[in-house]
Amino acid sequence: MSEDKKVKELMTSDPIVAELPGNRNSVVEELVKNQITGMPVVKNGKLKGMITRIDFFKNPEEDQLALIYRKDQPIVSQDAPVEEAAELFVENDTHYLPVKDDNNACVGILTTADMLPYIEEKSMKTPIEEIIERKCIPVFEKTPIKVALQMMSLTNIYSFPVVDKDTSLTGIVTDRDLFDLSEINEGVENSNLGIEKDEDSWSWQGIKNVMRLYYEKSMIELPDITVEEVMEPEPLSVYHETEVSEAARSMNKNDFGQLPVVDELDNLENMLYELDLISTLI
Repeated sequence: MSEDKKVKELMTSDPIVAELPGNRNSVVEELVKNQITGMPVVKNGKLKGMITRIDFFKNPEEDQLALIYRKDQPIVSQDAPVEEAAELFVENDTHYLPVKDDNNACVGILTTADMLPYIEEKSMKTPIEEIIERKCIPVFEKTPIKVALQMMSLTNIYSFPVVDKDTSLTGIVTDRDLFDLSEINEGVENSNLGIEKDEDSWSWQGIKNVMRLYYEKSMIELPDITVEEVMEPEPLSVYHETEVSEAARSMNKNDFGQLPVVDELDNLENMLYELDLISTLI
């Protein structure tokens, strides 16, 4: 069993932050250049909230950071026990926790992925079937990827297990897989994102990763193909009897945020998410 730890032992220190006042273009640029998906928001050195790529899609017409960022984002103290952070993650259904010091200055950021090594170290023997509470939405392998993207947008679930006509697990598809094939409208490129065509420091792959789940506004165009053509085939899976710490090890080692749960015949039975594992710390 590992010793109990504090948040500051798991967090990323001195994170990249978004400063108020600011605008969407500057935040997107920082997300892309630094290959991150979210940043704490500060003003005069004081922690105010959080901004993530999802927030841009919830506020598509807004340009000012002050009107986009999450003002109600839960925040955790660097000296708080990890279990307190776990409770905040689960109760708020969030994957990010900005970390503050005694003066409310931003000193770090803690993500759900940061929690996995700690869960692994705990050597928790509980089978995962006792902790899974989140939705599992399978998608048929012949489903058009445009439909899969709409499902993600409507459910706020960004990874689906893929099954064949016999309901056997054949793959897993995430929003990242869809964006690998997406194209961003050139008009949006110039007018909405403020990107010049000769801007070498930005990668279009990075832009695709930021501007996810926003096809409703014609920002993303997807080819007319099916899920099986873009999914990750033969995904790593676990069984109901798999122990919590072993599942955490698999997620952490392979940089996954979810794992399909199957029976001995590879029939899909559920999905295990990071937040399910984190709930065991509460």
